[in-house]
Amino acid sequence: MLEKVKLALRIKTTAFDSEIEDLISAALADLGIAGVLTGEKENDPLITRAVITYCKVNFGEPDDYEHLKASYDEQKAQLQMATNYTDWGDIDG
Repeated sequence: MLEKVKLALRIKTTAFDSEIEDLISAALADLGIAGVLTGEKENDPLITRAVITYCKVNFGEPDDYEHLKASYDEQKAQLQMATNYTDWGDIDG
């Protein structure tokens, strides 16, 4: 996922890889706290898009912070309500 995020951030250097990897981990953790299953879905396009948006929000000082933050929050909310993205409806588990 690192390469996808770097491409979205328009970064070619490896100088920021550690910071971006931390942001990816933080995004996945944030989605997990919200009840979104990310473990086996890391290659899912909706999860990937949410992670990319999270990274855009938190990498550097984006001019459109409020817009990006609202976009990430909406993506997270949609995932929280989507079938097969949470285990809240699982009767057995």
